[in-house]
Amino acid sequence: MSRQDILVEIQNLRQYFPAGGHGKNRRFVQAVDDVSFAIKKGETLGLVGESGCGKTTVGRTMLRLYEPTDGRIIYDGKIIYDSGRCPLKNDDGSDMTDGKGKPVFGKRTAVDMLPYRRKMQIVFQDPYASLDPRMTIGDIVGESIDIHRTAANKKERHDKIISLLECVGLNSEHANRYPHEFSGGQRQRVGIARALAADPQFIVCDEPVSALDVSIQAQVVNMFEDLQQEMGLTYLFIAHDLSVVKHISNRIGVMYLGKMVELAESFELIAHSVHPYTRSLISAIPVADPKTARAAKRITLQGDVPSPLNPPSGCRFRTRCPYADELCARECPQMKEVGAGHWAACHHLDRVEY
Repeated sequence: MSRQDILVEIQNLRQYFPAGGHGKNRRFVQAVDDVSFAIKKGETLGLVGESGCGKTTVGRTMLRLYEPTDGRIIYDGKIIYDSGRCPLKNDDGSDMTDGKGKPVFGKRTAVDMLPYRRKMQIVFQDPYASLDPRMTIGDIVGESIDIHRTAANKKERHDKIISLLECVGLNSEHANRYPHEFSGGQRQRVGIARALAADPQFIVCDEPVSALDVSIQAQVVNMFEDLQQEMGLTYLFIAHDLSVVKHISNRIGVMYLGKMVELAESFELIAHSVHPYTRSLISAIPVADPKTARAAKRITLQGDVPSPLNPPSGCRFRTRCPYADELCARECPQMKEVGAGHWAACHHLDRVEY
């Protein structure tokens, strides 16, 4: 992947939330721990995993709605956040070193995000909680136009609002209504129009269809694809439903308890996954054909997801993995390339059954 093709990238991103205690007894929820990936211009990267694995936190931290605990965020070649504790990277992704072999670190950086808010937007998960009930739909969509001053006068502002509503399948009559007058699918369309109002390049889609009926989900997903073609948008598409993600994504990343465990092209991940957790997720995708469903081997994981307050040592998946041993308890596996563009983090990929 050429550096010139990359729009947004995170390196060694960590997000820890305080959870009480003082001094040495202070505790943290390790929501995201050492996650790295890059998204190319015009691409859709899907991010999947169980509830609580850190998907949403990754998306919000990328936009700096949460200030990162550690790591680096790069947008279109410019560093918008750097903790100063993360080694700089070479073009091949390896750590940059000086003449003595020591890692080279960047300077602590946290730029003003207002200019980047136009370029980086988010569609929230809950279409009921993400819209102000006291504002009309026109004012909700127009707020971004006002903040970023993308309209020269009131007429241009009004025309742009109507154009955005029509772009997402609504019409001019809806501009003067309030959120409570709309269904869930229509509200989500309003949320998408609000995100588009800033003329962004990159949109974090935070489980945008999980609260919608299945029939409406398909309409919204298809609309995302159409908008991407028309406007050249780049997406981070977060969801826990692999069947939705594989439809819209070019590549898919799988997270477990704050860690990225596998990353590959969409078809490659579904057809040739190598991590035991990914294989379990894929086996749970519903199959419409009863004969095929009965013949399919369902991989059931034992136990529950550990608490991010006190994650397991070494590999975080080891408490539920059938291949875990002492090495897994001792060392955290690093992401390694197992095929062209296919990365996985597991000590025992050679033992995983297919």
